Amino acid sequence: MSRIAFLNARTIADSRGDLTIEVIVELESGARAIASVPQGKSRGRAEAFLLETAKAVENVNQLIASAIQGKDFKNQQALDKFLIALDGTSNKSKLGANACLGVSLAFARASAISRGIPLWQYIRGLVTDKSNMTNGSDRTDRTYKTPRLLVNIIGGGLHAKNNLDFQEYLIIPKTSNVKEAFETAEVIYENVNNHLKSKFGSVLFADEGNFAPNLADNEEPFLIIKEAARAANLSDKIDFGLDAAASNVRMKSNELFNWYYDMKKKYNLLYLEDPFSEEDFENFSELLDKIGDNTIIAGDDLTVTNLQRMERAREQKSINGVIIKPNQIGTLTETIEAVKKAKELGWAVIVSHRSGETNDSFIADLAYGVGADGLKAGAPLAPGRSVKYKRLINLVSGPKNGFTENNEQ
Repeated sequence: MSRIAFLNARTIADSRGDLTIEVIVELESGARAIASVPQGKSRGRAEAFLLETAKAVENVNQLIASAIQGKDFKNQQALDKFLIALDGTSNKSKLGANACLGVSLAFARASAISRGIPLWQYIRGLVTDKSNMTNGSDRTDRTYKTPRLLVNIIGGGLHAKNNLDFQEYLIIPKTSNVKEAFETAEVIYENVNNHLKSKFGSVLFADEGNFAPNLADNEEPFLIIKEAARAANLSDKIDFGLDAAASNVRMKSNELFNWYYDMKKKYNLLYLEDPFSEEDFENFSELLDKIGDNTIIAGDDLTVTNLQRMERAREQKSINGVIIKPNQIGTLTETIEAVKKAKELGWAVIVSHRSGETNDSFIADLAYGVGADGLKAGAPLAPGRSVKYKRLINLVSGPKNGFTENNEQ
């Protein structure tokens, strides 16, 4: 059991320089942990409610702290259910999803420390219903798959000040060796950097540390990345992906269909996220029927880590993959429930960051802990992004390194 001895929140700056929330939890056992909450610029309308940061901090330090300090919670589910009940709304608009999530994640990290197990294993216990394991029991359980990396190289849309319609042009290294995958991404990223400097004389960056050039059309990023891979003899080492974030794209559905088919034929797209607007379940379904046999059609704004939205996508056969973002729903328990649902449906699970990130590496443990198919964390060398990739490398490199937790402050 975990009695909360101390709870406090404060504001910090995210990767865009905007204010976000950081939460400190200390348990009666002495275990102390910090968690911070990222923020998205491109948000689905059905996401849980994000309060203004100062108000979210106030809610943690007053409403939540007065309700839970000194209270004993037997597990993560008990704490998260208490937060949900304390909020009492359908979308966490009273306390704020950012306030609730900061408390939930910090409690999870402190609970793992208190039990003497790494965070990924604590999370895995939530998936396998073994959340009460203590003192490093089952420490050798590393039977889950290693997530593939979905690495953002060039971007547009709301995350960049350029003329590209689509939000993320991704590479997906084919290797299951995370260190090798990250090194592949680094080389291609550097080659793209050199190409853009040679062409434009300087390089512009988007929110996620990826490049944001003005280019001839929406296909040119693929051509640039393809040439960067060829120059490094890595052409056969990567797959291509695209986060279209099409809720923010003005192209008509038939234009989008034609463009995706063309890109699929030319670049054999393995991954396509939010190819249509967030309420267009029907066109998602038609695209899945056409190319879903060998392409992951993933929902993000469509599903927002929400069981009801996921059920609608299941009913309409709209997707075969789903993005998981804890701050879309507001607690770790609800995040795990969404992962379980996706796995039951046979969907690919992609754990993702947000465009406004912090140096918290929680999602790397989440991706590894739940056995996700992929981790999407932005550009390989950007602060707030590389920490997540490197944390995952650390986790899968072996038992010794896998027990190093970098947010135990």
